[in-house]
Amino acid sequence: MRKSILTLAAVAALAAGAAHAETATYAVDPSHTFATFEISHFGASVNRGRFDKKEGTVQLDRAAKTGKVDITIDTTSINSGTAAFDKHLQSADLFDAAKFPTIKFVSDKFVFNGDKVSEVTGNLTLLGKTQPVTLKANQFNCYQSPMLKREVCGGDFEATIDRTAFGMNYGIAWGFPKDVRLVIQVEAVKQ
Repeated sequence: MRKSILTLAAVAALAAGAAHAETATYAVDPSHTFATFEISHFGASVNRGRFDKKEGTVQLDRAAKTGKVDITIDTTSINSGTAAFDKHLQSADLFDAAKFPTIKFVSDKFVFNGDKVSEVTGNLTLLGKTQPVTLKANQFNCYQSPMLKREVCGGDFEATIDRTAFGMNYGIAWGFPKDVRLVIQVEAVKQ
């Protein structure tokens, strides 16, 4: 009798654990996702740009407090608002879009503060070089979209990277800073 009670308790615990942990897959919504960068221009102003084409997936298990992300950014879609500057950004001096048409961020380490994602640590590949990057969340939330009739999760994330770690050295000798601020706004739709 005691063995059957223990067996029942073990089965119930396994079933509860299986029901409790559920990884959901979300597709990045390109109309609500923007990858932007900011870099000081001789200390007088800040140059900004964004990438208009991006895609990816997020896997999230809020109960288990785990997640994965895989996002690809098209470097040819850079948009600073000025065509001549965009052309220079795409050149071999900077993003070298002809040789390296994508930037990739891949992570399987999410940190939670309560039920909210507070940071995502992963690997950023830029100019063929991969470096660790931690994106800190300024905000994060999941909601039921009244338009899509599905759950959407997203947030605003940021990090500062040393561009020279990826081999992007243009302008360093003239005093351009090596630090670049990344600002990532992302929303992803549950599939």
